[in-house]
Amino acid sequence: MKLTVIIPVYNEIEYIDILINKVLQSKVDKQIIVVDDFSSDGTREKLMNNYNDKIHKLIFHEKNQGKGAAIKSAQKYINGDFVIIQDADLEYDPKQYELFLNEINNTGYQVVYGSRVLKKDKYEKVQNFSHKVRIFGNMLLTFISNKINNQNLTDAHTCYKMVKSDIFKSIKLEENDFAFCPELNTKLSNMGINIHEIPINYQGRTYKQGKKIKSSDGLKAIKAIIKYKFFK
Repeated sequence: MKLTVIIPVYNEIEYIDILINKVLQSKVDKQIIVVDDFSSDGTREKLMNNYNDKIHKLIFHEKNQGKGAAIKSAQKYINGDFVIIQDADLEYDPKQYELFLNEINNTGYQVVYGSRVLKKDKYEKVQNFSHKVRIFGNMLLTFISNKINNQNLTDAHTCYKMVKSDIFKSIKLEENDFAFCPELNTKLSNMGINIHEIPINYQGRTYKQGKKIKSSDGLKAIKAIIKYKFFK
């Protein structure tokens, strides 16, 4: 199967080289779409100068719009059988793409999420979130999402969401920021599509290291769940 990897990028000059090379080295058959969301730290220029012939599609926003907007810009260019979102930092390891595709081959699921809190065995600790508050916030948002969407996820707001491409392209995405995640979860619920989870490795980074999601995004997530479950 061919995998489309969508990489939203905003001010990741420190990590972009390592990340892009990790994705390029992944052994899966892939299409790479990078969307620069108007970076101002040199990331944009580095993408233009170093990766124009290595990435299948480079998209440059003319103003900063948010992660969801970047994913929307990439949506129409998807040509893989499945699509996955890859943040441009180093929290998620592209080596794990094979785990997702193997799981899909073995189970036939159309949607597979990579859970940062689903344990491989009883002795394993919760993955390396950068702060305990983030663990609690993630648990709370996942609980609310599960209750409203009638799902049974352990990590509703993971970045690693692999979705069958025809399903993903059929969804009209509306959110421009991090509310993309609850929007997608809720719209998959509305379509009656089951989400399967697998445990993944995760290395959280701090705000000093460039983490961009904030506590206010949690309130936006709850608002998006309610919006797309009851008012759309």
